[in-house]
Amino acid sequence: MADEQKTAPARPKQVNEINPKQDLKVRVTGTLVSVENDSVSLDDSTGTVEIFLEDDMIDGLEEGQRVRVFGRVLPTPDSFEIQGEIVQDFSNVDPELQSRVKKIVSTK
Repeated sequence: MADEQKTAPARPKQVNEINPKQDLKVRVTGTLVSVENDSVSLDDSTGTVEIFLEDDMIDGLEEGQRVRVFGRVLPTPDSFEIQGEIVQDFSNVDPELQSRVKKIVSTK
């Protein structure tokens, strides 16, 4: 079993912290600022990133919706984009409460 490859965990990141040379998988939370046929743009207040999604993942998403996306970082010549693997609706998650919980958990 030592030869089994483990899937890299999706590390929580803000858009401005993502380094396409080091980060393989990330999870970002923010507001959708645009929804297209094969991608969405997500703004987390530190930056905006384009996230490519499968058709069935885009169904039901709309501009202004708060989501968390797990995905693979894909370097581009000028920056990076994300290939989304999981999209979670965070419309009912209180951002302030989420931030407070993150701080408490990260200190343990």
